[in-house]
Amino acid sequence: MNEWLWIPSILLTLSLLLVGYRLFGQVGLYMWIAIATIIANIQVTQQVELYTYIFTLGNVVYGSSYLATDILNEKYGRKAARRGVWIGFFSLITTTLLMQFSLLYTPLEDKLALEMSDSLNMLFGLLPWIAVGSLSAYLVSQLFDVFIYTKIRERTGEKWLWLRTTGSTLASQLLDTLTFCAIAFHALPFDIWWQIFVTTYLAKFVIAWFATPFMYIAKRMHPKSSKSDLAA
Repeated sequence: MNEWLWIPSILLTLSLLLVGYRLFGQVGLYMWIAIATIIANIQVTQQVELYTYIFTLGNVVYGSSYLATDILNEKYGRKAARRGVWIGFFSLITTTLLMQFSLLYTPLEDKLALEMSDSLNMLFGLLPWIAVGSLSAYLVSQLFDVFIYTKIRERTGEKWLWLRTTGSTLASQLLDTLTFCAIAFHALPFDIWWQIFVTTYLAKFVIAWFATPFMYIAKRMHPKSSKSDLAA
């Protein structure tokens, strides 16, 4: 059943990104990056089996944030893409801090309230190493993605859009996976660590290839709202 859901979830996620861009333009991409970073770090708490391998959810939505920064880089420049990265980082660290602070409250002595409190603790009570790994991996890999994308574009100009989109994402996702696993799962035995690393990167590899045609659509898209329209 999970195998039948995975591909549609990729297509749905990337399609919603384009809808946001079509409706709100550059601001829509910033909105999507903030949404994606928050949702991905909630979904990552759920583990599923795909093709006999164990995966964590969140890779699809998280991978879409790289497409958003690539669109920003392609159509609005490197400065806009870097701004998107920092917006995502601020969204992620703000969510983490606020939810960790909320867990310090003592819940009402009521069955439903206690059950809800337990659920929040399970969902947001991340171990420090996982939280640090997630924040570090996001910032390092996203800034690297913007850098690599810009360098490839300087060499290729307007040609080979697929190369700078897919190439920058695959390279940055490799750095992201390595950084996160090295920090969050440093205490695990190497064989388990290696399996998590490989399956996570393979999932991101597939998502990166799926994102390429969506980049071509975004390249030709004329959003209803522009930055100047919204500023006015």
